[in-house]
Amino acid sequence: MSNGKVYATVLLIRLIYAGMHILTKAAFNQGMSTTVFVFYRHAVAAIFLVPFAFFLEIRKRQAPPLNFKLSLKIFVHAFYGMAGTINLYSIGLNYASATSSSAIFNIVPVVAFILAVMLRMETLNLRTVHGVAKASGIFLCVGGVIVLALYQGPELKSLNHHQLLNHHASAAAAHAQSKKDWTLGIFLMTTSVVIWSLWTVQQGPLLLEYPSKLLNTTLQCVFASVQSFVIALVLERDFSRWKLAGGVSLASVLFTGIVVAAISYYLQIWVIEKKGPVFLSMSMPLSLIFTMAIASFLLGEDVSLGSGTVSRSQAIP
Repeated sequence: MSNGKVYATVLLIRLIYAGMHILTKAAFNQGMSTTVFVFYRHAVAAIFLVPFAFFLEIRKRQAPPLNFKLSLKIFVHAFYGMAGTINLYSIGLNYASATSSSAIFNIVPVVAFILAVMLRMETLNLRTVHGVAKASGIFLCVGGVIVLALYQGPELKSLNHHQLLNHHASAAAAHAQSKKDWTLGIFLMTTSVVIWSLWTVQQGPLLLEYPSKLLNTTLQCVFASVQSFVIALVLERDFSRWKLAGGVSLASVLFTGIVVAAISYYLQIWVIEKKGPVFLSMSMPLSLIFTMAIASFLLGEDVSLGSGTVSRSQAIP
């Protein structure tokens, strides 16, 4: 029964991330600033989590003591694993598509496994069939990312010609992305996923030092919101772009803030505690399947082999 709960939670996490890829891309297609979006996302998550952490942990005095050294460590985890990596991911997504974004996340198991081996949390024995299979999987995943970034292959047109999240009004999304922009987007998202994989692996040791999952998540969201605000303030000087441009942008901020950054982060930490970081990472391909199916209907994205396709709505002049 316990394993059933873990599997159901992992499935829910992957559905949440599919929604994140799609709604985030839709918000960017409406012209929303990537850095401002990341700040709003983490600010909403912090506002949502703080009351729960206060009444369930702090007020009841169930939270373990928190010293300056541990607070600094959580601050660093929030910076590279949330504020920094989500900013890189958002900029990359702005240059690519929701489906490619989800596909990039499939390298998380590879990076997480390599890091886990380096940190002696997992083992790799190339003298066994199991070890050879692991090594082969690593090369296949890396090869898949290279194909996605550089190879221009055939496409399968979306059957939906009237996407629900229509974004023709955005001038930024009114033309096909150039090959250079697409490759840059893939590179930035790959970098963000590598950093995020490190964050995933490091959550296990962090939980041993500070076992409160709720307060741990809340503190990281609070720190990430402050860090994201500083980044947005430096990079986005046009304050007119700090406004939420329509219902899709608002829905995206609320969904990624409450459901992804707050609820999903807590669920991921719970799964990592139960099964370890590699187990969670191995479920990443599910997000790609969900994203491909949903993005085809909501964004009108065509499914392609490699980087030869952008969403139909982007290709219309």
